[in-house]
Amino acid sequence: MKNKYIYISILLTSLALSSCEDFLDQENTTSLNQETFFDSDEAVAAATAPLYNYVSATFNEKFYYGMGDGRANNITAQWSSYIYPYTNMNETSLSEGLDGAWGSLYSVVAQSNNTINNIKTYSAATVSESAKLQGIAEARFMRGTAYWYLGSLWGAAIIYENTSTLVNNYVIPANPRADVFEFAIRDLEYAAKYLPKSASVKGRLTQASAYGMLSRVYLSMAGITTDGTYNGSNLATDFNRGTRNVYYLDLAKKAALQVLNNTAYGLMDNYGDLFAIENNNCKEVLFQLQWLQGSTDAIGWGCNQAITAFFGWSTMVSDGTNWGGATCCSWDLFSEYDSQDAIRKHYSVASYGEFYPEVYTKGGGYTYGVTETASTNGANIKKYVVGTNEDNGISYKQSSGINTHMLRVAEVYLNLAEAILGNELTTSDATALYYYNEVRKRAGMPTKSIIGYEDLRYERRIEFAFEGQYWFDLIRRAYYKQQEVINYMNNQNRNAGYSYNSDLSEYEISSSYVAPGKGVATATAKSFTLPVSDVDQNKNHYLKSNANGELETIAYVFEAKEVNTEDLYN
Repeated sequence: MKNKYIYISILLTSLALSSCEDFLDQENTTSLNQETFFDSDEAVAAATAPLYNYVSATFNEKFYYGMGDGRANNITAQWSSYIYPYTNMNETSLSEGLDGAWGSLYSVVAQSNNTINNIKTYSAATVSESAKLQGIAEARFMRGTAYWYLGSLWGAAIIYENTSTLVNNYVIPANPRADVFEFAIRDLEYAAKYLPKSASVKGRLTQASAYGMLSRVYLSMAGITTDGTYNGSNLATDFNRGTRNVYYLDLAKKAALQVLNNTAYGLMDNYGDLFAIENNNCKEVLFQLQWLQGSTDAIGWGCNQAITAFFGWSTMVSDGTNWGGATCCSWDLFSEYDSQDAIRKHYSVASYGEFYPEVYTKGGGYTYGVTETASTNGANIKKYVVGTNEDNGISYKQSSGINTHMLRVAEVYLNLAEAILGNELTTSDATALYYYNEVRKRAGMPTKSIIGYEDLRYERRIEFAFEGQYWFDLIRRAYYKQQEVINYMNNQNRNAGYSYNSDLSEYEISSSYVAPGKGVATATAKSFTLPVSDVDQNKNHYLKSNANGELETIAYVFEAKEVNTEDLYN
């Protein structure tokens, strides 16, 4: 692990983020010395602000979708080295993106640790107890979420709570996935107890944010343990056993209901409204990365939303640099859309004939494939492509101004349905059906009276396409039905090009395509974990994977829990 990812200066927390109109627009005017910085509630709030953007910038820029959607085969990008190795399942420790993603997630951990310890150590008597608890809870939410990503992607992670102690002693083994998830759960349960019920400033985390994330992480923990609360000895060893730990399934249900009982949150009426800049931090948002609005010259690099530059396919649809011409919705995803699922497809995928009045407004709107020639590699990605500055007055080159969705209420609806389904093949439970069908009804889809895993898998894939989630859905399934997921991955038409046939008025797969596509490896059990980057392996030899693709690990020694889980739900 590189030192620069272990330590992030306190100076970062005192940056004046003056170009944003929400909670990021705060400046502490005291000394930049950490010993005197925390002199007010406002200073504590300023210290946690960078956790919402700067430290996640590298993860957001490419890996968020490169792995979350690329590995899951929602994206085909045959010339993008930060996507195709993951789609093709042939990444190595030298693959582009690994170093940045690992480092970015540990930047979240390091800065969260700094924030937690500095608030505890240096807060003056003028700082209220509620401000300290909220600041620590925000940092613990961020740290717990980062550890869930690390454990999910690499199967292990180095857990630490004091950044400075690791700077000169970072050659240590990682901790196993179950310990990483347990650590994440403890952080998130602390956040659920001490975050405020409602955000005093738009965009800040709340209790509902923590409960929503817990509903996700509990589902993961249900797959890697056998029964009861995790105690170090109840790890699942049969990854094809077909059942999950009902204790954590029940907790996922309870956590989801805590969110749904909070009337401040709910689904947006229109699916497309979720992906408009003006609806940043709308009522469906439980957690977004908060990007500053303005040119990178004005706001600096690291707090800008760059995804749009990697999805945008021309200067008519996004400002300046556009690398998304050959970054397309995969044929596997494109062909899975139900013919009735036109609303979600329209706002997620730019396919021939789709009209977008909010883009190229000076020309009366943009019709994909008509205003400009359509891509010959497939249908382009529309989500996060919001037009140019001429269209919205906000976007700039590599800084579009739209936030990144990390957790939405719609996911919690589906998490609840999945938790209720549990280990059964199907369910007609009224609560599960209600929330499942609410997601479908917004999309203009017919309701169902009974649902099973495939129903949930389809909804999750389509609802959250290009939001970095689908790979984690597949990983979660592979904890207890591994061979099923391996078979699914090996039958996904990976790396397949397709284009619009004007004579047939439909898209068709390339006539030269032969499954599996060029360069695609065969999925195996090793496909569910990533190698640590060569850079970090050279810094810490414990991060070299063994023949099974696993890291050497040691058990983490937990102290007594600070929050009683049962108290959160009683």
